Amino acid sequence: SSAYLTNQGPLLKEFEKKTEAYLGVKNFHFVTNGTVALQVAIKSLGIAEGEIITTPFSYVATTSAILWEHHMPVYVDIEPATYNIDVTKIEAAITSNTKAILAVHVFGNPCDIEAIERIAKKHHLKVIYDAAHAFGVKHKGKSLLSYGNISTCSFHSTKLFHTIEGGGIFVNDPPYNET
Repeated sequence: SSAYLTNQGPLLKEFEKKTEAYLGVKNFHFVTNGTVALQVAIKSLGIAEGEIITTPFSYVATTSAILWEHHMPVYVDIEPATYNIDVTKIEAAITSNTKAILAVHVFGNPCDIEAIERIAKKHHLKVIYDAAHAFGVKHKGKSLLSYGNISTCSFHSTKLFHTIEGGGIFVNDPPYNET
């Protein structure tokens, strides 16, 4: 009845605002799916072509997004207890071509955010979190989606919270919110 189907209609804007309020985050943008969310995250951070450190234990979209944005995925093994990227092995994978770390919160288990942030700061790297399995999860009292330069989600029908299809970008570094 509103005559809006797409393109920033009132229901979409309402959904974004209510999601921000529910999660206690800012700068949420609804997109087509989780893969597009990852691609937009990489592109909006202005990451020059190079390497992005990630995990081999994820849905194919994590790697596909890196490749589609003309970067090379560099895999770092996972921790056996959490299945998250093993932060003790990240620095050994960093080269002069490394531009970012794309870590995945697996099965709702937060990555070692503090260690990843410390490594990223030391090596001047961007941080993207793929939180497709972590919608609603909190770390130290705040949404897991409020960490990194950008966090992303998939809202595919196989996820705990879903919109049948869709994805989200949570921009935590204000300069990148307008890109």
